[in-house]
Amino acid sequence: MRLPQLALFLTAALIPSLAATPAIAGSRTTCSTDPAAHLSSVPSPETFLGFPLGLGQQRVVTNGEIRDYLSAVDKSSDRVVTGTMGTSVLGQPLKYAVVGGKKADLDEIRSLRDPRDLRAEQARRIAAHEPAIVWIAGNVHGGETSGADASLKTLYELAAGLSCDVKKRNDNLITVILPTQNPDGRDANRRQNEFGFDLNRDWFARTQPETDSKLELLRRYPPQVFIDAHEMGGQRYFFPPNADPIHHEIADAPVDWINRIGEANKAAFGYNGACTATVTTECYFNYDVYDLFYMGYGDTVPATGFGAAGMTYEKGSASAVQDRVQQQFNTQWATLGWAAANKREVLNSYYKIWSDALAEGRAGALEPNEVVQPTNTVQFPVPDIKIRSYFLMPGRQLGDVRRLVERLRRMDVEVYEIKKPLTVRNARVFGGRSGTNVKVPAGAYWIPMEQPQKHWIQATLGEDPYVPFPYFYDVSSWSNPLLMGIDTLYTGDVVKPRAELVKRIEGGRTGTAPRYGSYTYALDSASAAQLTFQLLGQGVAVVRSSNGAAVPAAAVTPAVDRLARSLGVNLTPRYSPAKGEAVALPDVGLFRGTGISTTSGSYGEARYVLGQRWGLNLTPVTTADINDNTAAFTGRTVLLVPDGSNATGGLTAAGQANLRNWIAQGRTYIGLRNEGTRLARAAGLTSTTEKPKPADYLVIGSHLRVDVDTSSAVASGRPAEDFEFNNGDPILNPSTTGTNVVTYPSDDTFWHNGYTVHEDTLKGTSVVVDEPTGAGHAVLFAFNPLFRAYNESGLQLLANAVLSPAAAAPSTLRASGVDPARAAAAAEPAPANLGGEWRPSRLQVAVGDLARTQSLVSRYTDTATVAIVGDSAYLTIPNPEGLQFDEHPFLRDLVGDLQAAAIPLRSIVG
Repeated sequence: MRLPQLALFLTAALIPSLAATPAIAGSRTTCSTDPAAHLSSVPSPETFLGFPLGLGQQRVVTNGEIRDYLSAVDKSSDRVVTGTMGTSVLGQPLKYAVVGGKKADLDEIRSLRDPRDLRAEQARRIAAHEPAIVWIAGNVHGGETSGADASLKTLYELAAGLSCDVKKRNDNLITVILPTQNPDGRDANRRQNEFGFDLNRDWFARTQPETDSKLELLRRYPPQVFIDAHEMGGQRYFFPPNADPIHHEIADAPVDWINRIGEANKAAFGYNGACTATVTTECYFNYDVYDLFYMGYGDTVPATGFGAAGMTYEKGSASAVQDRVQQQFNTQWATLGWAAANKREVLNSYYKIWSDALAEGRAGALEPNEVVQPTNTVQFPVPDIKIRSYFLMPGRQLGDVRRLVERLRRMDVEVYEIKKPLTVRNARVFGGRSGTNVKVPAGAYWIPMEQPQKHWIQATLGEDPYVPFPYFYDVSSWSNPLLMGIDTLYTGDVVKPRAELVKRIEGGRTGTAPRYGSYTYALDSASAAQLTFQLLGQGVAVVRSSNGAAVPAAAVTPAVDRLARSLGVNLTPRYSPAKGEAVALPDVGLFRGTGISTTSGSYGEARYVLGQRWGLNLTPVTTADINDNTAAFTGRTVLLVPDGSNATGGLTAAGQANLRNWIAQGRTYIGLRNEGTRLARAAGLTSTTEKPKPADYLVIGSHLRVDVDTSSAVASGRPAEDFEFNNGDPILNPSTTGTNVVTYPSDDTFWHNGYTVHEDTLKGTSVVVDEPTGAGHAVLFAFNPLFRAYNESGLQLLANAVLSPAAAAPSTLRASGVDPARAAAAAEPAPANLGGEWRPSRLQVAVGDLARTQSLVSRYTDTATVAIVGDSAYLTIPNPEGLQFDEHPFLRDLVGDLQAAAIPLRSIVG
């Protein structure tokens, strides 16, 4: 898999090769012992900006100043070239700089990732003569500014420094500097991007333009070391070693490099005066909080997908600007120094990472689970199974299957299309089942594990991530086939199918002829739903037919054909004209309750999915609009209520009656997760009630098998057995007045993955409910189908709800009145902990350690509650603002106090 030959930076046509730069007056071999010696032709940040970076800095740098400074350094230093990898949601250019001191062959460096094309002696030669690649990326969270500012100081030192330290770094490294990954968030001093996405959770799905263009640049400059510079609560500094868990498929070499770079950073802190000999543990810490597990982070993806030492660096935002910037610079400079000093070893080991991956894939071996944190032990080992191949089945959801194939290909995974049916003797079917002599049809996609990207394949496709230690500040599963609900199987058998390497995935029309009357396509995927919405938005007449959907042949222009191809949806020709029920373009109102911003949680996700991806015009509808029955509300055909923490949405009794009357006229209410289902209950739209959760109940971003009522229009195109994603969602008792469209099984078919405790509480409860009122209906989702825009099976259900008519004939229920069962449900008190977009934090300790734990917790808060189950005590700390663990003002320090007191934590949930 040799990547195509590329010029050193971007393309030769766009950016010149990086020239060797004399360190002092034309000499390549000499350098200065004076660390203050710099080229006068290169402007310093202080000169260019008018204020110092680091010591003495009083304010953060603006996006415009960052871009202008990169351009100024590019023009003045032949060690530097700059480029623009893409744009943000609001169109801001994402500018980067690349620095080096001598010519390098990028194609040779990249070739280390494929030992099939490279002998060991060739790899050793490359390691000896070529530089390693180090990335410094800042500001993925918009309000965390210091990493970006510090990277400008790093850029200046590399571009202008004449010292031997600088020369060593430039001679041995190519340094890619991406000051800000989230310029829109930086401008707004907001963690998320303009669509409300946390870009440090978007890496494998790459839904946002900022992430997608970054990964393409990473493929061009594959790193051996990657710094993701952040800020956090408090004043201290974090750098690895990481907290457990570490994903088992991250190779040993990057973890070793990470830990050794941590030691270099410790030395740099002391050397640069950031700490003193007596208080070193007070200014930085290791191990706590930041894991290396979820495949959406800016450390795990470089580590697993690119074999790099991917590292999160975090500086406490309570420190002064100058301290934050200076300490970020210290770690950046120390990391570059370590990488330069060890670059030959790193590149030799880098080649071995991919060699080992090939051997493991050939043997079907999975990496074992390990822990690195003192006192931790592996609680959940990787099972003794072999996986040599994955198969994505094509019988349904072909558009989503192709979407996943393309996602894999864009991470350099080799995918093959089966050309002749194959029988797999011993198969494991996703959902915890096994099969013998399973037929794999032609058209299925085969992903062999015997390829360099074996680690990435298992980390993103695996049925379970096999967490070694129960600590989470994010989800515990992200299996792409389960997220998409795709029929998938894997096997440890040696198989040799007749298959062809996929070079491009596309759908589109499968034939053209003057006499065709229509084209049809299956309505069985999120991709097909997206096509439907975009066709309707272009004025194309779409009808539902027995074959799914149909459009007139004349409407399938080259542009429409390209759209279908890009979505992987097949358009099948028919001689007959398009016949069926016309599909109307919905007029969607997006409910914005009290305290909700346009970038809040699922509100922002709705703007992205329904607005950007599906192309729908979304009209904001406020609480006042419903209470006062304004045209902004009454003129809509669909009302989407995103997740939130208000149990009533602020609706008055009159507003609730307005909502019922509006639905009764044939409109659709769609409620998501906490606020969406609770507002509906308070308004008398549903007889569902919330089932109490046991004190030790936990479902941490896991997948569960669900049963689907396929007769419901909301479930159109979904299979009778499916999978849905649960992230501590409310538990809904089944409705007695509507259709329980999706439910958790109550029998032995119940299945889950990820990390859960007392998940059996979910058995027999509802996931999606369709409730009629008059001629309209309310569709309630216990989960958030918009979550991170990567849950395609949920997105298809949501699309069906947006497009579907009422579940049944007009109800006899009076619009202004409320059915007794619904009135009873509305009368039930709201849950004490309403929750929101994120969960409260919970610490699990032994009962014998409860008193000491409470004493420590009382230093920070008096709102913690305690539940005792068996020999464990669970302390729950409310999180009313929905803060992530790394944003919380004291949780990190509390965990440190518990560890210092030698109180073992049985589990931690952020």
